Amino acid sequence: MTDDNHIIPLIRENTEKGFRLLMAKYKEPVYWHIRRLVVSHADAQDATQDTFLRIFRSFSQYSGDGSFKAWIFRIATNEALRLLARNQGKSTLSLDETPLVALTMKADDYFDFGNIEVVKLQKAITALPTKQQLAFNLRYYDDLSYKEIADVTGSTESTVKANYHFAKEKIIKYMNSNDT
Repeated sequence: MTDDNHIIPLIRENTEKGFRLLMAKYKEPVYWHIRRLVVSHADAQDATQDTFLRIFRSFSQYSGDGSFKAWIFRIATNEALRLLARNQGKSTLSLDETPLVALTMKADDYFDFGNIEVVKLQKAITALPTKQQLAFNLRYYDDLSYKEIADVTGSTESTVKANYHFAKEKIIKYMNSNDT
């Protein structure tokens, strides 16, 4: 996989070639990051396209301070949150209010609904408050450092650690309960 330190100058020198490398490296991770937040495949595809358009348009604003990956994921996160805000009321439910049918309708082929543990985990994650959901997804699935997550979310490392801890505790508690 191409290193960010190679991609960044290449984008500045040869935009087309640089963005092809950027897309090859980040399209799938960005899509799955967004997908875990919005659940729907179609919504995730739209937000992923919007993310890369925004990256293309604002690349000149990337200062090189901080992680390039965190900068990309911050843009992706903002696009996902924009989409969720447009669909307000359809996506934020408590654990007790998230029916399996609602997840099934939004999830397309994302889940193996025959595996109750996978369904239960997704139900627990989607019911978390947004900041906890972001901290959990970015750490657990995307393997970002607490510093990078702080950059993505615009918070501090200690806040991210607390959100991740609370998210993990809620998920563990829910996974160990008898609820489905």
